[in-house]
Order: sequence, then C-alpha cells, then structure tokens
Amino acid sequence: MFQHQWRRRRRRGKVGRPPKPVAVTSTNLPEKFEPAPKKSGEPIILEPAEIEALKLVELNKLTFEEAAEKMGVSRNTVWRLAEKAREKLTRAIIEGRELLIQQE
Repeated sequence: MFQHQWRRRRRRGKVGRPPKPVAVTSTNLPEKFEPAPKKSGEPIILEPAEIEALKLVELNKLTFEEAAEKMGVSRNTVWRLAEKAREKLTRAIIEGRELLIQQE
C-alpha cells in the first residue's frame, strides 16, 4: 500500500514578496461618499488599484486580460481587485456606511 511521508515546510527569509506596483490612471478622485442618513460603523476604504480595476472592467468594458495588460499585473490580480471593490461598494450601500477613497 502507498504511504505518504509528510514533512513540515518552513519559511526561510522574509514572509512573502513585496507587492507589485499597479499602474493607476485615475486621478482627481473624490475623497469620500457619505450616505444619507448615515448609519454607525467604520468607514469602508477603497484603494486606487481597486477603483482602476473596476473602471477598466465595468466602465471601459475591457476583459480581465486586457485590463491586466493596462495595469501591468496578472489577470487574477485584476479579478481579485475588481471583486474586492464590488464587495466594498455593495457593503457600503447595503449597510449605509461611509466610503473613503484612499489618496496616493
């Protein structure tokens, strides 16, 4: 019978690699959006890379591959950024929380 021998894996050096820079073309973004009436809860923070991914995919109707090329990252990174932005926007609308846009 086939038996596995498990070995523990150990990290060596620093944890993870530094994040890859993302090309962002959106400028002059508003600082925040406030719901009326404002409900309690911590504000939700949108990052410029998330806004850029959402803009390219939803407004410019680019595929994830095309958006990734423009942003200089992988297709999966664009998908993850757009998905996080959608979730944050939905949460801000449904929960009535303030939406802050992180400035570079």
